[in-house]
Order: sequence, then structure tokens, then C-alpha cells
Amino acid sequence: MSAREAEVLEALGARLSNAEIASRLHISVRTVESHVSSLLRKYGVADRRALAALAGGAAPPEAAPQGRAAAPPGRMAGLPAALTSFVGRERERAAVLAAFGESRLVTLLGPGGVGKTRLAAVVAGDAAPSFPAGGAFVDLVPVGGGFVAQAVAAALGVTERPRQPLEDAVAERLGRGRSLLVLDNCEHLLDAVAGFVERTLSVCPGARVLVTSRERLGVPGERIVPVAPLPVASDAERLFLDRAAAADPGFTADPAVVAELCARLDGMPLAIELAAARSASLGADGLLATLDDVLRLLAGGRGAVERHRSLRAVIGWSHDLLGEEERTLFRRLAVFTGGFDLDAAVAVTRGGGRGPVADVLGRLVDKSLVVRRGGESRWRLLETVRAFAADRLAAAGETDETRRRHLEWAAAAAAALEGRPAGATALPGRRADGWRDDFDAVADDLRAALAGSPPGPGAVPHRLARALGRLCYARRFLTESLDHYREAAGRAPHPGEAARDLRSAADGAHAVAPAGHHAFELLLASADRARAAGDGDAVAGALAAAVVTANRFSAGFPAEVPHERLSALLEEAAAAGDRGDPVVAALLAAAAAWNAGREKMAPDPVLAAAAAEAARAAGDPVLVSAALDAVSTAAATAGRLREAYRVTRERLSLLAAMSRDDPRSAPEITDTYNMAATYAVATGDLRTALETARSALEDDLLGGHSYLSESSLVLPLALTGEFDEALRRADGMWDGWERAGGPVAGWMSPAVAAVALVHGLRGDDHRYRFWRARATQVSGGPRNHATFAAFADARVAVHTGRFGGAADLVGLVFTDFPQGRYQTYARAAGAELAVAAGLPDAAERLASASAVAGENDWAAACLARAEGRRSGDVAALAASVAGWERVGARFERACTLLLLPDRAAEGRAELAALGCPAPA
Repeated sequence: MSAREAEVLEALGARLSNAEIASRLHISVRTVESHVSSLLRKYGVADRRALAALAGGAAPPEAAPQGRAAAPPGRMAGLPAALTSFVGRERERAAVLAAFGESRLVTLLGPGGVGKTRLAAVVAGDAAPSFPAGGAFVDLVPVGGGFVAQAVAAALGVTERPRQPLEDAVAERLGRGRSLLVLDNCEHLLDAVAGFVERTLSVCPGARVLVTSRERLGVPGERIVPVAPLPVASDAERLFLDRAAAADPGFTADPAVVAELCARLDGMPLAIELAAARSASLGADGLLATLDDVLRLLAGGRGAVERHRSLRAVIGWSHDLLGEEERTLFRRLAVFTGGFDLDAAVAVTRGGGRGPVADVLGRLVDKSLVVRRGGESRWRLLETVRAFAADRLAAAGETDETRRRHLEWAAAAAAALEGRPAGATALPGRRADGWRDDFDAVADDLRAALAGSPPGPGAVPHRLARALGRLCYARRFLTESLDHYREAAGRAPHPGEAARDLRSAADGAHAVAPAGHHAFELLLASADRARAAGDGDAVAGALAAAVVTANRFSAGFPAEVPHERLSALLEEAAAAGDRGDPVVAALLAAAAAWNAGREKMAPDPVLAAAAAEAARAAGDPVLVSAALDAVSTAAATAGRLREAYRVTRERLSLLAAMSRDDPRSAPEITDTYNMAATYAVATGDLRTALETARSALEDDLLGGHSYLSESSLVLPLALTGEFDEALRRADGMWDGWERAGGPVAGWMSPAVAAVALVHGLRGDDHRYRFWRARATQVSGGPRNHATFAAFADARVAVHTGRFGGAADLVGLVFTDFPQGRYQTYARAAGAELAVAAGLPDAAERLASASAVAGENDWAAACLARAEGRRSGDVAALAASVAGWERVGARFERACTLLLLPDRAAEGRAELAALGCPAPA
């Protein structure tokens, strides 16, 4: 990878567009495209979203987060940087590498302080070349229950997508090939980690997991590698001398004294390092004499429990040698579950300034009780040491007060992060995506501070919960975001604040599937709290939004909401709100348009136009986009597909004005991309459909490999003749749908039927029937969303010359389907089938289909070819070829060339290149 490619890859990881990359690097957009193509080829991935996910820590080392090794594609993300030499453990290293040949899950088992983390890091570095798909090293010490997936996702650089839970996003990343995941310090999360590991290994056959824990996970197939203390008379002494020399370069000692010292410390690496840190002041003889007095109290057995007690005794001894200032700061730092910076340390210390706290913190680092994270200005306590510090905090009676200060720090830290949008310029010395790095650095402590705060309403926990809702949404931990907004509503000191939180949760629900029902219930709850607050406009807004949701997103409901109930809600909304307020007026107008009739997803066109005008008067791009969706849906229902497409392109232009970090934009971002690609296909603008679908893949909310985004791309790929890519993406689309529980998804049926179409056109009858049945399965029944499937049947029949059921199929597409997005495809293909099969009503079918062909360029080209077949009109066939070239349909162009004698050879060559036999 060249230096310029590395810069481009880093920018892709920061989710910049080609134009933004070109501006940043002062190169042309075409040059950026060339570098992206080169990276796709070199790393063998399908799209730029995959490159962005792989980028992880792919920045040059000087730009990578300090204290964390840079991780180009194929390497371990989050691997701790080695700050000291590694001593011994040759046997254990070999045992782990050998175990990976027999088991996909290996657990390093041993007591605290024995060195499992350092061993795991070294083994991961050794093994990395054997895992070309890369992986991650994840420290679970600060992670609370329920957040294992978030910790892994943060390390891997993946995020949650609509209809793709976070666990699926992680599985997709680890499932790309042979990958390695290291989960460090799992003993406090055994059940959560076991469930996560079992699920990951079941769907990622190339993945291996290395765990460190004081207890085994108990997952089938787990291979245990015990980690014992370092052997005395060899590695234990080497470790002591190495660390003592670091504390005092001139250190010397009698080997017999060092051997006795290490024996008294049971060969425990952490105990040895704590003792070595005191060697400069006490010398080896002084250390041995002092420790001998401490450890004599524990004389007796030398089992694992006794070793753990002796380790705590050494920590206690080291603590007792501290000054009062050092003891005070040390115990108060126990409230941090993860790392902390200087400001955080100051925040939990009464009356301490930055200078004095920094001085004391430095002394604790020198004595190995606090660990500095590489060259970063962040510190942490090792878990065994932190547990001791927490005991000291409780003994001092300071736990509640220090937790209160920790909560106040967390709320302030969250507010500061909330003020920095995800795309904001990084702080000096940080990567362009520094916002996410900074959030990940403190996220576990923010969660812990909220979880540990007193139950019930409260101003500080409410601020923290609300901020976490916004932060997690911006970080694309979408489901977690909803949980925080719900908790914020429960913590709110005033019902009006709770109404706001529930409204945010309802908006964010549209980024989590299935959206409609959950959003509807949250909106009703928001209206209830607004009613308690006496805020009529908020009541009106929430109820109007609920009416729109039940009509516009009815596919997300387990049962249809009765029209009568929605009408009653709309009446209440109109009575509660101030119609003179532009926002209230726009929301009420949209609800009236969507709820004008009893049928869902069928807004009234006149009222929809009025809603769009009201929204424009409010000047809110989110409201304008929502109203325009009513306009486009009404036009499409009436068969005016080009009008629907034009309006949806206007919606696309509004996206740039919407905040990507605010859940309020979620319904419009998720819906606009989907409908823009859908209407582009519906009108035959296949090139734009492909471009829009690929843009959705690059979007940091919709992108990645969710089955929603994949389905939007598979359909135009099939219609343009990009058969190989369509089939390559099809399996991922289906797997994602199955991982989501296989919900009824009629909107996905056309993409699945398109996969059947490709197999049918290539002559694979078995796969054609297989995917054709899947199209019915995903839609929930043979009549739901079957228009495109019938089109596929007709098109395959024409290509293969199988006309046995032609009359019935033609009758079906011309009589059984209502006006819809893909009716023009079905009727054009049906008319051509009537001609090819020699049906007596072929001319009538052609005329009928031509009446709506003006709405679809693909249909127009197909009907021109059908007319050429029927009449032998060469001009019609030439017009058809030109039409296929305009829409970019390679396969259809090739089939049409076969009908022109002087160009038939060209058509056969093109079909061969596409892997398709010539038509019968």
C-alpha cells in the first residue's frame, strides 16, 4: 500500500466522500476513485464500506490513537502497545498456537495478576499473520453486562444498521475470513461473553476466539490453557531484574536474595512488578525484609487461593508505603471502570487542581499502582489493584461522595462530546474520526456512572441519560440509544422533558427494525407525558406523528391500527395544538393527508400537496421530506411513476441539510435512500438506481452490509446485467434477513425475485426455482408484492422459449395486479411473451402495455423489441437497442442484437461474457 493509498484508506475510515477526500488531499476526484479501485482490488473486498470497516487503525502510526498499535487491514485492532519487555511463557505461547489447530475457542485460565493479558497480547501478535481477515483485542474490564457487543464493535470499527443488529454487524466483519478475536478479562461477564462467543462462532466459521479469564466460559469446544505463576529460579528472577533496572538503572542484588524474594512472591508477575518498583528506594535486601514481615502472616498453603491472598497483601504493603495524598487519590480513582484522563482524575478529587493531581498521579505511576496507557495522556488501574482501591474507598466512607463526583464528571464529559458532531475536526494529535475514539475511551465509564446513580428522577442522571442517547445514536449503537432515551424519560425531573426524550426514542426507532410499531407506541407515550406537562403543541405533534407513522410505516406493525382510532387521535391532536404554529400546522397537515382514507400507505394527493406547502412554510427539511413522501406515494399509487421519482429526488437533495447525529432525521434518511433507488428502478433509470444504492451503502447510517441496503443494490444490478455482483451480494442479503429472524419483508421480495431472474436467464433451472420460492417466502405469501416476481417469470419464459403456460401468465400480469411500482415491467414482459409465444391477443397486449410505457424507460425498450419481433420492423429493434444502451441494460441489449442479423454475432459474444446461453 502506497503512502497516498494509506491516506485515502484513512479518509475512508473517517467516512468521507470522494469529493471530501479530494479536497483534503488536494487531488482530483478521479484520482481518488483510482486509489479506491486499487484498494478494493488489493484487499479483495466488495465496496468502500468494507474498506472503511477494515481501515480500523489503518492510519500511519503517527496519526493513530496513542498507546494503541496501528492496525492496517488484516491486522489486530486494539492490540495493546508493549511498554516493557516480555519475559518467559514460551510453553504457554506454543500451547495456545497449537490449541488453535484443534479448537476455535481457547481460554487462558489463571488468577488475577498472573499475566494473562500480557500473554494474550503477545500470542495475538504472534498469530496475526495466520489470520488474514484480521480481528481485534478487546479489554472487557470496564465493560458492563449487556455491552459486550458494543465493546467488540468499537474495537472492530463496525456500527449498527437499520434491520442489522449490532451483533450481526460484528458477525459480518468477523465472518469475512479467518479472523481472531481476543476477549480479555471475562470473569465478571461469563454468561454474556459465553453467549456472544457461542453465537459468533456459530455464524463465523473462519473465526477463532482467545479468552482470558479466572473461570472457564463453559462453551462447547472450549480448550483451556492454564497460566501459572512464573517459575522461580528462571523467569521470575528475569522479570524482577528487568523491572528493577527500569526503576534504577544501576540496580544490583545478590542472586540468592532475588531468588528468595521471587519465591516469597510466588512467582506472581504483578506482585514482582510492584516490588521491583520499590527497589530503587529499598534495595533488594530491604524489600525482602519488609515483604517477609507482610507475607509471614499468610504462611501455610501455596495454592491458588493463597497466592491471590498474597498478591493482595503485596498490593496492601505497597499502598501502606504511600503518603496521604497518594492514598487519597489512589482510592478515589477506583470509581473509574476504564481509563481516565487528568481532568477526570481532578473531577473526583475534592479541592485538587490539575498541577497537584498530575504530580500525585505521576508518583502512583512510578510505584506501579497506576498504569499509563502508552504515550497517551490516559491512565488506568489494573483490575486487581482497582478492587483493592475500591475496598480502601469503602473503608474511608467515601464511596457515595466519590460516585456522586464521578456521575457529575460523566454528565459533563457526555455534554462536551455531545457538542462535537461525529464529523467534527479531530483534536490535535488525534485521527479525523477522533470523536468516535474519544467516545469509546469513556463510554464504559459513562454507562457505569448512570447505572450506579441513585434510582428515580434526578437532574444529573437525566442529563447523562439523554446525552448518552444522542451519543450512542451518533456512534451508531442504535438499539442502545433507544434504551438510554427511555431511561432518560424515567429520570426526567419534569414530564415535559420526558416527552422530549420519548419523542427522540420514537425517531431513533426508525433506524432499528421493525420501526413502525415501536415508534407508534413511543409517540403515544410522549403525548401522554406532554399532556401531563400541559404542553398542547407537544401533544399535537406527538399524536400527529403517531397517525403518520401508522399509515406511512404500516409494514412495521404486527396488526393494522384501525382507521377509527387514528381518526380519533388526529382529532385530539387538532384540538390540542396551536394551528398558528408553523410546525404544528405542518404536522397536522401531514397526518390529515396520510389518514384521509381507510387504506394504509395511500395518502390523498390534494392534502399531500397542502402538507408539502405547510412544511415548506415551517422551513424544516425533515418536515418537508416527510410531506414530500406523501406526495410521491400518492403519485405512484396513481401510476405517475415519473412524478414520484422527481419528488423523491427532491427529497434526496434535502438530506445534506439534516443532522446525521440527531435521531429526528432517522426516518427521512432511511426512507429517502430506499425510495429514491426504488423509484429510479420503477422508471427504468437503472444507472441512477445503481448510483443511489451505492451511495446508501456508503452512508454511515444505512451503509455496510445490512440486508436493506443490499436489496436496494441487487435489483438494479440484475436489471443492468451485472449478474456476477448481483449473485455475490444475494447470499449476504439473504443471510442478513435470516439473522434478523426472517421477518415478513415484502419490500425485499423484488430483489429476491431478481436473483431468481438472473439464474433463470443463465439457464440454471434449479436455482431459479429455489430463489423464486424464496421471493414468495420473504413476502409472506404468493399474492404479496408478486408483481416483480411475475415479471421475472415472463422474462425467463421469453428467454428460454418455454411457452407452455404463456397464456395464463400473460393473463395474470394484465388482470391481477393493481397499479404499482413494477407493473410496467410485468406488463411489458407479458406483452413480449404474448408475441414470442404467438398468442392471438399479442397485438392487444402490446397496445395495453404501451399505454403506460411512458412511465418506464426499460418497459419502452422492451415493447419496442416486442413490436420488432411481431412485425419484423428493424427500426423498432434499433430503437430498442438504443433504449437499452440509455438505461445501461447489457443483457437486454445483447438479446436484442440477436434479432438484427448483421449484429447477431456481437450479441452472442456479449451473452457469453455474461455467462448466459443464447435465447431459444
